[in-house]
Amino acid sequence: MTADRCVLWHFGAQRVHTRAANSLNLVWACLDSAPRPPHYERNKLMEPAHMAAKEEKTSGNAIVETIKTIVYALLIAGVFRTLFFQPFWIPSGSMKETLLVGDFLFVNKMAYGYSYASCPSIIMPRFGINIDAKNICGFLDGDNTRILGGEPERGDVIVFRHPVSGRDYIKRLIGLPGDTVQMRDSIVYINGVEAPQEPAGNFVEVMEPQGPEGRRPRCSNGPVGDGGDCLKARAIETLPNGVSHTVLDIGPQASDRTGVYTVPAGHYFFIGDNRDNSADSRLARQVRGVGFVPYENLIGRADRVMFSSAGRSMLFFWTWRGDRFFKRVE
Repeated sequence: MTADRCVLWHFGAQRVHTRAANSLNLVWACLDSAPRPPHYERNKLMEPAHMAAKEEKTSGNAIVETIKTIVYALLIAGVFRTLFFQPFWIPSGSMKETLLVGDFLFVNKMAYGYSYASCPSIIMPRFGINIDAKNICGFLDGDNTRILGGEPERGDVIVFRHPVSGRDYIKRLIGLPGDTVQMRDSIVYINGVEAPQEPAGNFVEVMEPQGPEGRRPRCSNGPVGDGGDCLKARAIETLPNGVSHTVLDIGPQASDRTGVYTVPAGHYFFIGDNRDNSADSRLARQVRGVGFVPYENLIGRADRVMFSSAGRSMLFFWTWRGDRFFKRVE
């Protein structure tokens, strides 16, 4: 059927049939049967390949954009973590009852300025990656080198980098540069002055595995079976500057009586609130303690607990401790 006949057929159909739908159907039938340009069939055969190439290009662009988005997000998160706030999970009970296993907090990194320890270490054993913070922020590595440095105060709860292992610890600062610190029968003496303790009953917790590492607490009331009450003597300690906080005592041990420590210039003396379950400045680094901590190793101040979970995973919502959400660290 030629194009001329189609046109005549179309108009003839319009005179016979008044419905627009019938007329349109005839037009489409004519157009479909009309002669095609020589290149029509070739273009029609090439169309699927062209569309496939276009889809492949679009898919490739989407992958590139996704990768760029992830990289930008990581860069923003890295800057935020380095300059402002660093997330920190409490893995052990050395700071009970101030901080419990499973507490999640943001460390204020603006409090004491910035040093090499402000940069994160990138440790991914599975991929053979072990990049120390000094390799990232080496320009800040030196004798107590800090930018916009601020002085910590006695009684601050601080996250710092262990001088030897490079791991991050959280303890309470009690000794400033030049101070003398000593333990006498579980009582702290700073510059020869007692930090008095007022008894405040017992700290009670359930004997069970705690946190992702599944550690069980130590108790002052002897061996306790799973599900039983684990007790520790509780007291309120007041430091020379008037800062008060809770400390726990399990029982007599060697670290309750020490010699006199003299804190060197540019260093600090840290101790855990759970006195009998803390590796801190009372112990030398050679025996898995932390010794005196250099100023440049301070990372930031713990100001507030943001979230807390008593379970092995934060996804176990039935183990969340809602009463600790947004709790101020004192």
